[in-house]
Amino acid sequence: MAWQTLASQLFGTDHGIQRDGDVLRGEVEFDGEPLTVIGTTDHAPIGVQLALAQARAVLDTMTQHPGRAILLLIDTQGQQLRRRDELLGINRAMAHLGMTLDLARRRGHRVIGLVYDQALSGGFITSGLIADACYALPEAEIRVMRIPAMARVTKLPEARLAELSQSNPVFAPGVGNYVAMGGVRGLWQGDLPAALRDALANAPVQDERAADGQQRGGRRMAAPVVQRVLDAP
Repeated sequence: MAWQTLASQLFGTDHGIQRDGDVLRGEVEFDGEPLTVIGTTDHAPIGVQLALAQARAVLDTMTQHPGRAILLLIDTQGQQLRRRDELLGINRAMAHLGMTLDLARRRGHRVIGLVYDQALSGGFITSGLIADACYALPEAEIRVMRIPAMARVTKLPEARLAELSQSNPVFAPGVGNYVAMGGVRGLWQGDLPAALRDALANAPVQDERAADGQQRGGRRMAAPVVQRVLDAP
């Protein structure tokens, strides 16, 4: 779904969200309350400049509008694979973005992520996966890496990984698998404003992804291992 269509469905045609390059930013009114929208479009690669622009928007919201909810609209191909960004410290820029979102949550801002198109790798980790809860549209695409790339990293045959992906969501791309693993809390279908309203009211402030993954059968061991660590003397 194009970001303009999504914004119009959520907030009306006079939504006020602006595009600056690949960055989306705006202040909208939802159910009579102000809401900050920050996002990316056109499968944006997250480089130093884009990460810092998003972090700036989060910091501005905390400074100028304490407690205001933040909606992250996610469409990214992952981190920018360019020498310039590596030399400038892309790892620190992306970490800075993640820490600003974490700080916003700690200061009482509801932070909701929505994958409306594509979410890959580090660009997703430092945005939607740090939100109070991340949701997705049914047609969205989410993955860490494709099976051929996974085969090169793990040294396992592609055929074996493809076989594993049929029964284990950890090895498979696709929004449904991320719902099963608990990384995506749910899908927004039909009445999108109602879905946003429910997320703002009911999204957990504690990390429940491991428990969700266990309950849904997508990550059976994460929650027990976490509990064993917490219970260790």
